[in-house]
Amino acid sequence: MLTARPVRIGVQIQPQHGTYKQLRDAVRRAEDLGVDIVFNWDHFFPLNGDPDGPHYECWTLLAAWAEQTSRVELGALVTSNSYRNPNLLADMARTVDHISGGRVVLGIGSGWFERDYTEYGYEFGTAGGRLDALAEALPVIEDRFARLNPPPTRKVPTLIGGGGEKKTLKLVARHADIWHSFTGPDVLAHKLDVLRDHCEREGRSFDDIEISVGVGGKGREGRSPDAPEIEGVPLYDLGARLFTMGLNGPDYDFAPVEPWLRWRDELNG
Repeated sequence: MLTARPVRIGVQIQPQHGTYKQLRDAVRRAEDLGVDIVFNWDHFFPLNGDPDGPHYECWTLLAAWAEQTSRVELGALVTSNSYRNPNLLADMARTVDHISGGRVVLGIGSGWFERDYTEYGYEFGTAGGRLDALAEALPVIEDRFARLNPPPTRKVPTLIGGGGEKKTLKLVARHADIWHSFTGPDVLAHKLDVLRDHCEREGRSFDDIEISVGVGGKGREGRSPDAPEIEGVPLYDLGARLFTMGLNGPDYDFAPVEPWLRWRDELNG
């Protein structure tokens, strides 16, 4: 059941404003510290800071990180469905799965950053249209996983990011092993109720889905392990079990992550 899941700590090593050597070092530090999962993101330009600053592509980085590491899970938070044919994406994920020895997570969403689309020649369209395309792609990805030779080393976990109640959360109920949200605690409680309703209609156990949240680095010290608080509200008590912090280049400061790891270890025993 969801309540029995262990807490996991993730970092999103944002592939911007640093050199590849700095990115590689950040991944090494993440694994050495005991982080559970390392994400990057699927964009072509920085999302903050200098908009034309240094930036690296998502899946080629994941392949390199898969060879570099031995323990942490790896994935994108999240892959844009728009940028790759779904059959190709499944093949890429399967390949990184084998490089990593079964540690890849397929994080996926509908895409949103217009500059990526316009500069790389993809049709931006509408938010609704991009979600419809994601709905079409997910079964194709699942089918391709089943037909690849060799197959993935395990059932590749699917993480779906986004909080749209009519379309996105329905896709989570149908396809996701992990649901990721950047929403605040009050909104999260409501979204989880919506997701429960979608799971019931889809005949899916809500407890099968790991609840993942994006968080800041503050608020861990001095908190009771049985009532952890993020921004004053206990996200843990709502059911969140995967907590991920974003780390920006070029320094990729892990100091805010360390208290979370201590809290995780206290809670998980």
